[in-house]
Amino acid sequence: MWRNMGSEQRRLRRTGEDATNLVIDYVKQETVEPVRSLGRFVAYGLAGSVFLSIGLVLLLLSLLRALQEETGAFNGNLSWLPYLIVVLVALAIAALAGYRISAGPAKRRRSTKEGSR
Repeated sequence: MWRNMGSEQRRLRRTGEDATNLVIDYVKQETVEPVRSLGRFVAYGLAGSVFLSIGLVLLLLSLLRALQEETGAFNGNLSWLPYLIVVLVALAIAALAGYRISAGPAKRRRSTKEGSR
């Protein structure tokens, strides 16, 4: 009788350990792995945005230098005009980016949430 009691306790303990291990594995699967993949996604997105920003600054600078040096129209009192043109181009790029961000998946998600109310 005592012998069976020991095996029952061992089996119960083993079942409890299995359940604990199952819960720990499930929590790792549902929290740690998605956070790792989200970290990779954020890292690539951040690196891409940094490189894109550097590229756009260099392109705008090259536009400014081309307007100043290659065209003869902006001499004397009009020397400020290339700066204004480059600022307007930069604002247009920023507006286009903002429009695309708001018109993309975010707008579709917003419209489905508003429609379900």
